[in-house]
Parts: sequence; structure tokens; C-alpha cells
Amino acid sequence: MKILIVEDEHRLSDNIRDYLAPQGYLCEQAFDYNQAKMMSGSYDYDCVLLDLMLPGGSGLDVLKAIRKKNMGTGVIIISAKDSLDDKLTGLRIGADDYLPKPFALSELAMRVYALIRRKQFKATNEMVSHGIHIDLLEKKVRVNDTPVTLTHSEYELLLFFVSNRGKVLSKMAIAEHLSGEMADMMDNFDFVYSHVKNLKAKLAKAGAEECLKTIYATGYKWIE
Repeated sequence: MKILIVEDEHRLSDNIRDYLAPQGYLCEQAFDYNQAKMMSGSYDYDCVLLDLMLPGGSGLDVLKAIRKKNMGTGVIIISAKDSLDDKLTGLRIGADDYLPKPFALSELAMRVYALIRRKQFKATNEMVSHGIHIDLLEKKVRVNDTPVTLTHSEYELLLFFVSNRGKVLSKMAIAEHLSGEMADMMDNFDFVYSHVKNLKAKLAKAGAEECLKTIYATGYKWIE
């Protein structure tokens, strides 16, 4: 799961990143208006944590741009501006939640989890496809009754495929999901091939075969 932290206070941004990253989130950071506009417009994120007061512009304008591009991205406003007008304006434009500063990182983490679960997984704690059971809380996978041990990248890849079942996912989209903006600097997609190969092998060994189809010269599609 990819999260963009838009916060000009570097220490707070780093604290949020350091708290969420061990929970399996790929966290990227933007520290001003222009950077936030560029990153949110160039890459796809599962959730954006958005401060309203940014150097160079308003977080509300960033929110408008996000909603114009992608209605599926979850947005949680994190801001010291706790007036009713700001909250209502943000929610009216399209924010999903509003958390005033100061806040506990544990509460922020639960709101992020709840938002992503609600948007992508229809408020369930388990996803099931082709006999593959994914426990979203425990981050565990089994095929029927057989546990499957996956690396962090393989687990994220499986979630990405299952939550986009029936869609053709390009190698670039997969690379961006796994590595964020670093994907733009890669010369090839060898690491994507490697992760897909290992994931397919582990699932097949546990009894789940023919779940993922290779689309020649394009990418991959999880069979519905």
C-alpha cells in the first residue's frame, strides 16, 4: 500500500513515515505545495495524508487536483487548522477524513487502515480469490488450509493483483506500486519479473495455480 505524506514539518513527516513503514506501507513525502502537486499528479497512491497549510500554496488546491485525477485515492486531512469551515470545505471537496493536530500516531494508523479497507476491500478484514485467503489485519496468506509465507514485496504484489482482479496491470504500474517514484530511475523491470515468478511459484506449490495470466508485452492480469 502506497501513502503520500504531505506535511511541511519535516520532523512530524518523518515520525509518521517511521511509524507507518514497519506496518507494511510504502511511504513517500512531499514538503511543499509544488512537490505535493507534482507527486500526487504523477503517481498513484492508496492514501494521501494532507496538511492544509503548505509553503507555496493551499492543501485544499492539492485536494482538488487529486479528486480531478483520481476519485479512488483516499485522503485524510491532517492539519492544525481545526475550524469548522476548513473541515467542511475539505470534506465537501472530497476528503475522506479529517484529523486535527496534535494527534496520536496510533490513531492515524487506524484511520489509514480503516480508510484503505473501506475503499479497496469493501470493509472486510479478509480477501478471498481462487481459494487464497488474505488476512489484512495479520498480513497472513493461506491457500485453503495451507499457510503461504511471502516476503513483504510478494504480499504487496498479491494484494495489488487481487484488488485489481480482471484488469491488465502494466509492468510500470507494478514497479511504481512496489518501489514508488524510484521506478522512474530503473533501466528494466527484472525485479518485477522476479517477484511475480516467486509469487506464482509459492501459490502454485500451495495449490493455487492459473490465477495470474501474463499478457504478452504488456503486463499481468489476475483472473476473476
